[in-house]
Amino acid sequence: MKKIISKVLSLVKSEKWELDQRIPNSYLILFFITKIVMLIRGFLSLFTFKYIILIGANSRLYCKSLMKFNGTISIDRNCIINALSTDGVVFGKNVSIGKFTTIECSGSLKNIGKGLIIGNNVGLGTHGFFGCAGGIIIGNDTIFGNFVSLHSENHIIHDLEKPIRLQGVTRQGILIGNNCWIGAKATILDGANIGDGCIVAAGAVVTKGHYEMNSIIGGVPGKIIKKRN
Repeated sequence: MKKIISKVLSLVKSEKWELDQRIPNSYLILFFITKIVMLIRGFLSLFTFKYIILIGANSRLYCKSLMKFNGTISIDRNCIINALSTDGVVFGKNVSIGKFTTIECSGSLKNIGKGLIIGNNVGLGTHGFFGCAGGIIIGNDTIFGNFVSLHSENHIIHDLEKPIRLQGVTRQGILIGNNCWIGAKATILDGANIGDGCIVAAGAVVTKGHYEMNSIIGGVPGKIIKKRN
C-alpha cells in the first residue's frame, strides 16, 4: 500500500516522494479518505477537474473568478481566502495552505487592494495572515512557519488633528524571493523586499527595506544577523 501511495504522491507533486514506512496503514486509510473528501469539496466549490484542488472543511473562498490556479493546491480546514482586488490571487503548482489561514486582499471596499502571487512548491503554515492590499509576491520553494503575518499596507498618521482611520493608507508591497524560510510568528511589514535564500527567524519583525539574498534576519526590528555560508 505504501509503495502505491508514494507513487501517487510523486505524480501529484511532480517530484520523488516516499512515505515513512513506520506510518500505520489505518492512518493512511483515514488520510486518503480525508483527501478524497477535500477533492470532492474542491470540485463542488470551483467546478473544475483541470487541477487537483483540495479544500478542507469550513474553508471559504470569495471572489473565485479572481483566483487563478496553475497546479495542485491543498487548502486545509477553516481557511478564508478573499481575492477581491485589482490583480486577484495567483497560485503556483504544488501549493499547501495550513489550517486557519486568512488571505485578505482588500481591507476596505472604498479602495480595494492589489492581490497576491504565490510561486511553485510553496507551503504556508497554520494560522497565518496575509494582508495583500499593497500586493504580496512569494517566490518558488519558499516555506512559512505557523502564525506568520504579512501586512502590505500602512496607515498615514501625520495629521494630529484628524483621526488615523480617516488619513488614508500607503502601499509599497511585500516581495519574498525563492527558497526562503519564514520562521514561526514572524511579522513582515509593508515595503519589505526579502532576497532569495533568506531565513527569517521566529518572532522577527521585518520592516521596509531590501534584505540581500542568503541573509539570516532576526530581531525586532529585523536586522541581518549574518549571511548563510
